Amino acid sequence: MRGLHRLLRRLGNFVANRRGDERLREEMEAHLAMQTEQNLRAGMSPEEARRQARLKFGAVEAVREQLHAEEGLPGMESLLRDVRFGMRQMLRHPGFSLTVIVTLAFSVGANTAIFSIANALLLRSLPYAHPEQLGTIFTRITGGGGASDERHHINGEQWELLRDQVPALLPAISALWPAGVDFQAGSHVEYLHASHISAHYFDVLGIRPILGRNFTEGEDRPHGAKAAILSYALWRTAFAGRGDVVGQTILLKGEPRTVVGILPEDAVTPQGADLYVPLQAGRTGEGSGTNFEDIVRLRDGHTWQEADAEINRVWSSRTTQYERAENPSARVSYHTVALQKGQTATLRPQVLALVLAAGFILLIACANLAGLTLVRVLRRGPEIATRLALGASRWHIERQLWIENLLMAAGGGLAAIAVGFVCLRGLLQLLPEHMLPVSSIPLDGRVMAFAMIMAAGTSVLFGMLPALLTRRFDLRSALGTRAISGGGHVRLRQLLIGGEVALTMVLLAGSGLLIRTLIHLQTLPAGFDPRGVMTAAASLDDVRYHEPAAFLRLLEESVAAMRRIPGVESAAVGLSVPYERTLIMGRISFSDSRLSNQDAKADAVYVTPGYFETLRIPLLSGRAFTAEDGPRSQHVAIVNQTFVRRYFHGVNPIGQVLNKELTVVGVVGDVAMPPGIDAAAPLTSEQTLYVPAAQVPAPQLALIHAWFQPSWIVRTRAPVAGLTGQMQRALADVDPNLPFSGFHSMRDLLNKTLAMQRVQVALLTALAVLALLLSAVGVFALVAHMVAQRTREIGIRLALGSTIREAMIEAGIAGVRASAAGLVLGLVLCAGTLRAMRSVIFGISVYDSRAIAAVVLMLSLVVLIAAMAPTFRIAKIDPATILREE
Repeated sequence: MRGLHRLLRRLGNFVANRRGDERLREEMEAHLAMQTEQNLRAGMSPEEARRQARLKFGAVEAVREQLHAEEGLPGMESLLRDVRFGMRQMLRHPGFSLTVIVTLAFSVGANTAIFSIANALLLRSLPYAHPEQLGTIFTRITGGGGASDERHHINGEQWELLRDQVPALLPAISALWPAGVDFQAGSHVEYLHASHISAHYFDVLGIRPILGRNFTEGEDRPHGAKAAILSYALWRTAFAGRGDVVGQTILLKGEPRTVVGILPEDAVTPQGADLYVPLQAGRTGEGSGTNFEDIVRLRDGHTWQEADAEINRVWSSRTTQYERAENPSARVSYHTVALQKGQTATLRPQVLALVLAAGFILLIACANLAGLTLVRVLRRGPEIATRLALGASRWHIERQLWIENLLMAAGGGLAAIAVGFVCLRGLLQLLPEHMLPVSSIPLDGRVMAFAMIMAAGTSVLFGMLPALLTRRFDLRSALGTRAISGGGHVRLRQLLIGGEVALTMVLLAGSGLLIRTLIHLQTLPAGFDPRGVMTAAASLDDVRYHEPAAFLRLLEESVAAMRRIPGVESAAVGLSVPYERTLIMGRISFSDSRLSNQDAKADAVYVTPGYFETLRIPLLSGRAFTAEDGPRSQHVAIVNQTFVRRYFHGVNPIGQVLNKELTVVGVVGDVAMPPGIDAAAPLTSEQTLYVPAAQVPAPQLALIHAWFQPSWIVRTRAPVAGLTGQMQRALADVDPNLPFSGFHSMRDLLNKTLAMQRVQVALLTALAVLALLLSAVGVFALVAHMVAQRTREIGIRLALGSTIREAMIEAGIAGVRASAAGLVLGLVLCAGTLRAMRSVIFGISVYDSRAIAAVVLMLSLVVLIAAMAPTFRIAKIDPATILREE
């Protein structure tokens, strides 16, 4: 009852607040008038009489505030008055307010953009029905010197066991990547991406076609019916959204297929393909290797623990087989993880690293704003001291400062959302296509709330020091002297600056290492002449080209047509070109007994005559391929320098026989390409084996073209107008239903190969530059405040004979010392943090002296300029004016 009575009294006070304030003001004015009259009768002047009366009774507002506090409720009007006062302070000092808002906008905006990615990848629910019931299978390997967890890719045998003997799960699988295929519906011909999926794939995801049905189990068996399900977009473009499309026949890879379903417009799948066909997985062919990716849905009434036990039970034979073949001391087990975690497993460390780097930016911003706000409070010392002297409580002063910070934080938060949106759009433009396993990265309510909370939280952090400072105000010194900040405040600001510079040093060093890595990769010897070369890839995963005769006719006639294009110097076809991954050939044997005891592997590339001449890959010994190297002639091969160094060990490679049928007839130079065998770097020189396209066995053509697309290569003497269109027409003269999937210059292919490195450089460099700017602002503000604070002292010293140069050096030395300490601390932090970048550094050391020296030099130069720039104001100080004021 007492609590209810107090609440009712407070509510009554709140309703009657304005009326009570008026009565209070009238009463206080009456008391002041009476006391003033008494003072006048005592002989005081009118001004002195009223001043003494106010000193006796205290400020009206202070008394009013005290009475409100005694009532237990500060009063809504008091709060609103503080808000209005805070807004007036912001408008009265627009430079300071704008600095705080812009700092918050960029620091919180960068964090918002990166958080939006983390939100989409790690926090946001998947766009499927009951996503908590979706999972994928991981392999856990323990023993043998360590432990590892990675997403498991399964083969045909494991798929059958999972499908038929694990009742706790509804499983589905798909090929690892969508395949580029040629699509034809009537006169509509298009190159697009098709995904091979098992029956129940869309049931597992909870997707129902808007027309037709999902695949049946009969269609998913080997040699089952040829069916297809189209995406909504393909249905609209190829069939104009007609309702009678179900049952229609399309041509896919030259084969007729029946359309059995259309997906909804908002359907999202991990594959993101244009259309879907049954996987028809078995234990042979593609199913003989671990080429399938799984998605499982937990059935009602079961647990994930039950599912894990069943998977390990039915796959125990495969586990034993793995242990014996790979590592006898290893122990292999399988377990399910949430689908979202499984899809983002490889990206999670990179996303968390970005979050950490953005967190550094936020810490730097907090330190910077704390220093700026501290200076602001010190400059307002007389005002704050006067209010305290007139009776205002310290809590009210602190609350006023918090409100001002929160107002600026609100403006900074709104600006941060806009900055985050722009940064996110730019970031998505940098990322390679299909790199992220999500369809969109929106700035949703959670991201916007994050931006506002971060801005408010930052304001709390950088407002903490000024709030604490008000509790240590000495009224006598604040009101009686001009210098209101002691050495302790300067040292505190120096500590903040040192921390900023140290964190900036870490970000700049990491950025420098990534830049040096990118330069190293871009300047690796290409091994060929990329100038004037254009490539065009096409999918030959087509039944029309499973036979060598049709395949060779296409290559010969299309290359001849391209050589006739005006300005084209030469043309050829290769399974791959430099900067592209290609087929790996394992178990290469040597007929020479001196070389036979080797486990040889190599990248395998089929090429047409003229391939080396078109790319200008140097022939080092032997001969190149000719038109005489046909299906019925002796099978020959050409190897590169790396192959010779690794496997021939000083033996002449010319005339050596590989795999009992391939005679080495030539050696060519190395070319730069992604690692297909040892993934040590994104670009290197691999051991490579070249064979004539005419000698590829028929059974291997379909398998090779299911995974790789050959490229047509032309070299021009000068830029040729409309070259890509002429290349497409040359191919259409041979096969009008075979479109190119894309055209690329060699520079395009290099940029594509190094896309991830470019993204890493761009992101970390942007964050490092932002940190550098914030640190420079912090150092500048520190020295500028000290110059303004010590203007009187500097003027007196100049009058006594000190030089401007000496005064400038002494004034800037505080910023230089703080920055130097930050540099030292930054080097110590780099020693511990840069080791974490080993996985993304190639060709240089993680403690690369050039990169670190360049960073130290640049950071030192920037902070030195920032420290000395404010000291130029000393040259404008007039000692005579200072002395007259004294």
